[in-house]
Amino acid sequence: TSAYSSPAKSLGDPGITPLSPSHIVKDSDADDAVEQLFLVVVAIDFGTTSSGYAYSFTKEPECIHVMRRWEGGDPGVSNQKTPTTILLTPERKFHSFGYAARDFYHDLDPTESKHWLYFEKFKMKLHTTGNLTMETDLTAANGKKVKALEIFAYALQFFKEQALKELSDQGGSDFENTEVRWVITVPAIWKQPAKQFMRQAAYKAGMASPENPEQLIIALEPEAASIYCRKLRLHQMIDLSNRAPVNGYSPSDTIGTGFTQGKEHVRRNRQSRTFMVENVIGEIWSELEEGDRYIVVDSGGGTVDMTVHQIRLPEGHLKELYKATGGPYGSLGVDYEFEKLLCKIFGEDFIEQFKIKRPAAWVDLMIAFESRKRAAAPDRTNPLNITLPFSFIDYYKKFRGHSVEHALRKSNVDFVKWSSQGMLRMSPDAMNALFKPTIDQIVQHLSEVFDKPEVTNVKFLFLVGGFAESPLLQQAVQSAFGSRCRVIIPQDVGLTILKGAVLFGLDPAVIKVRRSPLTYGVGVLNRFVEGKHPPEKLLVKDGTRWCTDVFDKFISADQSVALGETVTRSYTPAKPSQLVIVINIYSSEQDNVSFITEPGVKKCGTLRLDLTGTDASVPNRREIKTLMQFGDTEIKAMAVDVATSKSVKVGIDFLNY
Repeated sequence: TSAYSSPAKSLGDPGITPLSPSHIVKDSDADDAVEQLFLVVVAIDFGTTSSGYAYSFTKEPECIHVMRRWEGGDPGVSNQKTPTTILLTPERKFHSFGYAARDFYHDLDPTESKHWLYFEKFKMKLHTTGNLTMETDLTAANGKKVKALEIFAYALQFFKEQALKELSDQGGSDFENTEVRWVITVPAIWKQPAKQFMRQAAYKAGMASPENPEQLIIALEPEAASIYCRKLRLHQMIDLSNRAPVNGYSPSDTIGTGFTQGKEHVRRNRQSRTFMVENVIGEIWSELEEGDRYIVVDSGGGTVDMTVHQIRLPEGHLKELYKATGGPYGSLGVDYEFEKLLCKIFGEDFIEQFKIKRPAAWVDLMIAFESRKRAAAPDRTNPLNITLPFSFIDYYKKFRGHSVEHALRKSNVDFVKWSSQGMLRMSPDAMNALFKPTIDQIVQHLSEVFDKPEVTNVKFLFLVGGFAESPLLQQAVQSAFGSRCRVIIPQDVGLTILKGAVLFGLDPAVIKVRRSPLTYGVGVLNRFVEGKHPPEKLLVKDGTRWCTDVFDKFISADQSVALGETVTRSYTPAKPSQLVIVINIYSSEQDNVSFITEPGVKKCGTLRLDLTGTDASVPNRREIKTLMQFGDTEIKAMAVDVATSKSVKVGIDFLNY
């Protein structure tokens, strides 16, 4: 038996049965809310390792303003974004976010700091939690647990307040939340519950509300990148295929310095940076013809996602050709390898203890590693030095009774030496080895995507996201795929998604066709057919033999869905006199689903249509129309009683079932 007993038995109602051959209705203008006029679009790139926002006034959409520079940046890391770190007081109230949170936490006395709740890199939890709900917890650095929804809402509220404050300062008058359309970016490979979770957190942060959902758009990261890449001019990107072969990078040519900001038209105003996006299609894009395909590889801190798009002329709309794929292959994988290396040298028991007992010093060590990680390059010959915090050296001596230097000598890790200035000295090979597992996974996954039949004749590969700044990743992608397509990296690659998300908020209709990530359907009764239906599904009601638990498919996984497309099915109550009609909606990652009891089928919505009190003279076959509308990342369902026009609506809900 499955998690669901047969609904027909458990609900005690005869359920519904399909009435008509199914048909799809293209309802472009059905129940479109009157387009609200927002004065400004603010996009938030809520990243695993760093976050930021950018905005554009709807009156001058060609100007994208990236948020003011943040206080307290790190050496060797450009400060256009702030670390995704959050600090709560011992009373669990919001204290600070970003550099401010990190620095304050770091300056606390160790006896105090263990009572404060510090969170970093917590976004991955939404990707890795299999059964995400509104109750899912996150664990702070001191081991205490807090509801994930609260942390995400605090973070979004922080960005909301920062952005409104910056807008008010610029405009000289208070900016109201109602004047803003918000866009939040999420990885395309996130499962539906995680996308819905983001929307719930934004409602809790007061950005929009269930009554006014249009005020918030959940955008998919690679789609946002794709929209921005269309606008690129040749001077705004680096075409790796025009570069000298590997190791031909001259030192001044490495990506960090090659990206001089001067090339973009930057208007400095009140320390915010403004990018002019010309309202034309970039040159690279003009080489694309109807039907051309390109891949966007969005590599960030936590995940890497890949989307294959096709161009549709004349307007240059995008069509998603192959459903988003990817995995947890972000730059965090490199941090994880560094941690494994430390465990190998100093012992796992010590590292675990050190993280718990000296959480702020551990954060320090990872910051030091981060800036060296950014200095790794294919042709680097001189070693990379990582400063060990004093408390690491001190605590190690107490813990083991011998020095860090001694540990390094006897660990047999060849490439890591101790330098007299109190630093770990890593050879470039040692650093490159830390990148290898993660980069190999990205290349491997990309190869699998390239082998799919839908992915032939790809013209360009756009490499975007924070991890795309890594010369090691660039070189690996170029050498693996440079012969198949042109590999292109936008300048300011870490801000590509942010800028694209703003453009998406200004014109959400630019993405026209998506692939459904799941198969959706409803549970129905069919007339029982001997030999075709399994005997355990037989249900006899009033002399009629029904087969229960049938999955009636609305749309299957990986099917193309035009945005706003409505799929309609008609049902009739199995028992004509029935007045409360319950329709359960189910989803599955599998294409072919026959019964709702199959493994992997999850309930994700219920439509309850109450027809009591309506005119009793209904036709003997009552028709209940069920519609599903596939919207941005949300899906709406509706049931209508055709005779009385009584209807009920529901949003598909993956978190509360």
